Amino acid sequence: MKSPVHLNALRAFEASARHQSFSAAAAELHVTPAAVGQLVRALEEWLGTPLFHRGTSGRARLIATEAAERALPDIRAGFDRLTLGLERLKEASASGVLTVTVSPAFAAKWLLPRIDRFQTAWPDTDVRLDTSLKPVDFVAQRVDIGVRYGAGSWPGLVADKLMDEEVYPVCSPELLRKHWRLRKPKDLGRETLIHDLSMDGHAGFPSWDAWLQKAGVTDVATTRGMKINNSAAVLQAAIDGHGVALARSVMAHDDLATGRLVRLFPEISFVSPLAYFVVYRAECSNLPKLVPFRNWLLKEAAV
Repeated sequence: MKSPVHLNALRAFEASARHQSFSAAAAELHVTPAAVGQLVRALEEWLGTPLFHRGTSGRARLIATEAAERALPDIRAGFDRLTLGLERLKEASASGVLTVTVSPAFAAKWLLPRIDRFQTAWPDTDVRLDTSLKPVDFVAQRVDIGVRYGAGSWPGLVADKLMDEEVYPVCSPELLRKHWRLRKPKDLGRETLIHDLSMDGHAGFPSWDAWLQKAGVTDVATTRGMKINNSAAVLQAAIDGHGVALARSVMAHDDLATGRLVRLFPEISFVSPLAYFVVYRAECSNLPKLVPFRNWLLKEAAV
């Protein structure tokens, strides 16, 4: 016998069982309670068995039968598989656009200087960058993958560590030539300190106080100086000679390599408790356009 399609009825049944209510299921599915009840009854008629206990005592909640309870895990798993299949169909029919979320500073100082290598290797994938300091909703904003800085835990996302980070003072070569007495960490007391406030208030984000404590310096005032809420702008202020910045190694790497900045006191090592992570939804981990970009990020970070 050919089986009729009962996807809507299965949706109504699953939602009713989860909420133990036709009314709550109707609100979730944006239909009337009567419509939900009709769908469930149609499914029961097709199966030839009841799915909920129906008594005459005015039961306040819907109680699924034992057979229905046994079937629910498989039905839910089936819907999960259908959702993933639809994601893959959407991926296959899309134009090859990969939406990537990163902070503005990470985009400017690390990703954009390297992105040509990905585009050369994968010319059919168009990268759309969403730059924001605030975490975005991957589902609502249709984001495929991102890079986040933190402790490595974000609800609903898989997080693969991309890079650790060291923190150290930097300045322009010209400032170092002019201020030739900048020989020891305590000499920072005579300089303008540039503060990175891009993650101000985030537990574990390195500050001048923390670095100076690691350096064994206690008499440098850290409440003064220039305060900037963008890591790329912090480095630019140092490049322009406005003072000494507490730099993040991932951001400062290229500026140090080209000589735009000089690292001070390299003998002092201070590894940040925070790190960079590649993040994405678990159900999208094997999408054809996501996998190459994730692998490329990990490869670039290892260079």
